[in-house]
Amino acid sequence: MPKIHNSINISAPVEKVFAYVTDPMSPLEWFVGMTEVTDVSGSGVGQHNRWTYSMIGIPFHGESEQTEYVPNQRSVSKQEGGIKSIMTFTFAPHEGGTKLDMDIDYTIPVPVLGKLAEKVVFKRNQREAQMSMENIKGTMEG
Repeated sequence: MPKIHNSINISAPVEKVFAYVTDPMSPLEWFVGMTEVTDVSGSGVGQHNRWTYSMIGIPFHGESEQTEYVPNQRSVSKQEGGIKSIMTFTFAPHEGGTKLDMDIDYTIPVPVLGKLAEKVVFKRNQREAQMSMENIKGTMEG
């Protein structure tokens, strides 16, 4: 299972960054490749939604459930469907702002993409994850 880790410092309070990142509709603004979020229900642990995500132009559909929710500290969600993943966000005060860490453990749908494409897709996903973090930073500091 490929793993992506990104970290970024944001000049905004932890509470503001946490509220934005954990808003189930906000990934439409910052998460590169996210094209649709629907059927949002619940809040905190157990929050659920359906999503559509485009990887190298191929749309994947799935569902997300919040499995851990510690306000202003940690958020973990599990994605099932076309792409299976676990996304973990960790929030910590840092120099008057926030240090945000994002860890994604996911399964590349190899039967769809093929073994040869796996490494290329992984590198692209790493770049897009970094761009997503920069999008959060830009919104929070803008």
